[in-house]
Amino acid sequence: MSPGPVAIRIGGQTYRVRAQASEQELHRLAASVDARLRQIPASSLGASSQQGLLLVAISLVHELDNERSARKKFQRDTAELLQLLLDHVDRTLANADAAIAAMPQGKSTSDC
Repeated sequence: MSPGPVAIRIGGQTYRVRAQASEQELHRLAASVDARLRQIPASSLGASSQQGLLLVAISLVHELDNERSARKKFQRDTAELLQLLLDHVDRTLANADAAIAAMPQGKSTSDC
């Protein structure tokens, strides 16, 4: 956590914040928010920078939700694929065990 409040600039306004993030991280995050805010057409903002910050916040939360959904789908797909691979390995080992068990006694696998 930063030792004291950190001054960050977003949309031409200075904000003093305290957070768990380092000062460098706070400046990086503020720059990202500021860049997004500058992408919003001035005609959409009206007279309030608060409206722009609200639009940026909604956009960021939307992206976060999309990323979380994509991560969950990736985890499900990966788990499903891993299960298919494990099932295939189990079947292959079972077939190998059956083939070895069916070999006449006295023959070793090196004799094949």
